[in-house]
Amino acid sequence: MTQDPDLDATVRGRLRSLRLARGWTLEELAGRAHVSPSTLSRLETGDRRLALDLLVPLARALDTTIDELVASGSDDDVIIRPRKNVVDGMTVWPLSRPGGGAARSVAKMRLTSRRRAPEPRVHPGRDWFYVLSGTVRLHLGGRELLVQQGEAAEFATMTPHALTAHGGPAEIISIFDHDGERTHLSPPR
Repeated sequence: MTQDPDLDATVRGRLRSLRLARGWTLEELAGRAHVSPSTLSRLETGDRRLALDLLVPLARALDTTIDELVASGSDDDVIIRPRKNVVDGMTVWPLSRPGGGAARSVAKMRLTSRRRAPEPRVHPGRDWFYVLSGTVRLHLGGRELLVQQGEAAEFATMTPHALTAHGGPAEIISIFDHDGERTHLSPPR
């Protein structure tokens, strides 16, 4: 089996960078991973072939995963090109990859003035948003709070809540946990 030279260089660079970021010498990492310092040195310099039986203990010692060590360096893994969706009267641009396994989802949302607030919702967890422009009216239980441009709000989501624009359109960046994503970014059922 042949190895991809670009991937090899990426993995070797990541091993060395992670070791140096922790301030460890070759000897310190080698001891933590139960490999010899000369083996580790040869891995980092390319004088020894990368092998799974060496990468597993090194990844464990560096508190990372094999997946993170061998992840692609492609721009497609870095740049997200959001496509807008209209959900419950709001324009939403997902800023994180769906189903990427992340515990959180990030979205930019544009709220417009409405005659009445959407039906308040509840779900487990917490929601967070930051106001990029305009003013947002946070309907939280029996209260209405105005959150201005440059301010953020975080709240327990077992309290009935909804967001509307106040005095004109508003744009926010919002972070949702899994339950918040399902409740706010999925079409109503």
